[in-house]
Amino acid sequence: MAKITFIGAGSTVFAKNLMGDILSYPELQDCTLTLFDIDPERLRTSEVVAHKIADFFDIKPTIETTLDRRCALDGADYAISMIQVGGYKPATVIDFEIPKKYGLRQTIADTLGIGGIMRGLRTIPVLLDMCRDMEELCPDVTFLQYVNPMAMNCWAISKATKIKTVGLCHSVQGTAQQLANDIGVPLDEIDFVCAGINHMAFYLRFQRNGEDLYPLIRQVLDEDRVPDWNRVRYELFKRVGYFVTESSEHLSEYVPWFIKRDRPDLVERLNIPLDEYIRRCEIQITSWGFMRQKLENPEVDLTEEFSAAMAKAGVSPDHMPLVVNNFERINQVKRSHEYGSLIIHSMETGQPRVVYGNVPNHGLIDNLPAGCCVEVPCLVDGNGVQPTHIGTLPPQLAAMMRTNINVQELTVEAAITGKREHIYHAAMLDPHTAAELDLEQIWSLVDDLIEAHGEWLPAFA
Repeated sequence: MAKITFIGAGSTVFAKNLMGDILSYPELQDCTLTLFDIDPERLRTSEVVAHKIADFFDIKPTIETTLDRRCALDGADYAISMIQVGGYKPATVIDFEIPKKYGLRQTIADTLGIGGIMRGLRTIPVLLDMCRDMEELCPDVTFLQYVNPMAMNCWAISKATKIKTVGLCHSVQGTAQQLANDIGVPLDEIDFVCAGINHMAFYLRFQRNGEDLYPLIRQVLDEDRVPDWNRVRYELFKRVGYFVTESSEHLSEYVPWFIKRDRPDLVERLNIPLDEYIRRCEIQITSWGFMRQKLENPEVDLTEEFSAAMAKAGVSPDHMPLVVNNFERINQVKRSHEYGSLIIHSMETGQPRVVYGNVPNHGLIDNLPAGCCVEVPCLVDGNGVQPTHIGTLPPQLAAMMRTNINVQELTVEAAITGKREHIYHAAMLDPHTAAELDLEQIWSLVDDLIEAHGEWLPAFA
């Protein structure tokens, strides 16, 4: 009977999806789900949801909740992290508003860029503290790490702890579905191989029955059928010859070419949504009260009130039907495309599967630095998560990734050693930051951010 611990279980909708995935497998239905969060109200809602999922399957797993992280981790076989250190306010708002004073604009700010650096510095110490608890309380645990900045977090964990960790994202399988839609080929007929770093991996092979499907993707460009929300990625594809995994709004801030303060025409032409994560957070905050009521009391009809609130929060008319539909279906239990449950099921049953995981680069990608965090296909079975060797990436792709890896490495070094100078160095080498600001501005920006974060960055205050 596996014990599966959710760290940050108050991320109720995400936790709901993962719990539904896990409990959909008969072999896992006698597991123990241990839900931990620091917010008692959100934790209570997640507990209600967990019991509703068990009722849906007519099963009786052990469901327990706690506000004590050590209690939650004690004896865990699997731990799943889904936390956000510092939350939306103040931390995320600071990550956007202070750089904006310097003319540095961002879209998501959770993976790279100055926002990704700051998020990494807030998050890595917390994850390492968790891992030290794991080393004491559940040393054989498999840590499924969903928290951004994924590469920085996983690199730090692998460097500073002994805990078996794999970072999980949905960008590989999510983008594969988007491309399948663009070219009109069912996803289940497509065979692909993807590799790189998290949020900047590329499809090295995209085929159907041995036929290369990249010409069909190029045809989307040639026929001017690029979706409005995906112009940045198609623009990069046109230049480098391979398609990248993470969304256009993410990608635009990982490279120096797309967000230019003196080129508003470029931002408009490529439809880059500046401050996008801020908008998403505001919408999520507005929607949470409605979602909580709907999750706890599925029969209540809140659609009209929810729609009005979402319109007021700024959801566009084009997106409103999807938002409302997702709200109305929030209590449905169906499999998600997350890899977490697949890993647990394969490790418990021995059934072999291939997933994409973020793991240390120990002989996996030859032209990326040893020890950095890479995203590669991984075989999972009773022996655990086993990364596969990719070899040498196309040189233009590896070169682009290394510009991101430089920032990741220096941020990890700063977080582990407490050396403030490496924060400046990370920001200096960040592609987007360096394209917009001079050295004096970069150092001043870092100083302002450290001061504003205060207690969230105790090692550097």
